[in-house]
Amino acid sequence: MPKPHIEISDIAGKAVLITGASTGIGAAIARAFAAQGAFVGLHYNSSVEAAEKLAGEIRDAGGKIALVRGDAARSGEMARVVEETAATFGRLDGLINNAGGMVARVPYEEMTDDHYEAVMDLNARSVLSASTAAIPHLKVRGGFIINTTSIAARNGASNGAGLYGSAKAFVSNVTRGMAKELIPFGIRVNAVAPGVITTPFHERYSTQAQLDAALATIPQGRLGTAEDCVGAYLFLASDALSGYLIGQTLEVNGGQLMP
Repeated sequence: MPKPHIEISDIAGKAVLITGASTGIGAAIARAFAAQGAFVGLHYNSSVEAAEKLAGEIRDAGGKIALVRGDAARSGEMARVVEETAATFGRLDGLINNAGGMVARVPYEEMTDDHYEAVMDLNARSVLSASTAAIPHLKVRGGFIINTTSIAARNGASNGAGLYGSAKAFVSNVTRGMAKELIPFGIRVNAVAPGVITTPFHERYSTQAQLDAALATIPQGRLGTAEDCVGAYLFLASDALSGYLIGQTLEVNGGQLMP
């Protein structure tokens, strides 16, 4: 059953950059913010066709969208992505650091420096570089940063995903640290931690047996969808709904983890 559309008045007209927004959770977030009347900077890198298709769908629905391409693992490129988005819309009111990925399942025993750098640059450095570039823009009017972490940040992950989980734990702690530093400037920083969500991420990195094993641990009795995550981001972006939430992580996992 499709979920009803709920209007959140204080998101309309805001300029929001969403990193890693061409597929999966990022794409669902982009659709949702555009539907609320936000100006959406849709960041992508390798998924060119998917990004262009999504942008076309959003424009056809009346949304305002700007495509911005850059390698999330490179600080200079993410700084450029932020500046391009702010220049396009003439402002920046929010940043959603959603870019990330497992890169590969590698057991700790087999980990190399190259794998470490690839995972940490994509999942951790990208959050720092995009946020650092966005902060001066967000200070102008106040705003928000929402980081995408993961259930793996709390449970340590498994099956060669441990380093990914550790990178996401870094993101969770960065969220708390940034929240303390930036709230005096009217910038609220929070995070969303998705559980096992059926997106291209798991199509690429998880076997059916691994997904079945995860499903058995979820009280709600099903795997999540990208759309299941959208409400948490909209909630955290709205001052009216979450204006007194600072440094928090919303767990979206069907009850798989109840910290």
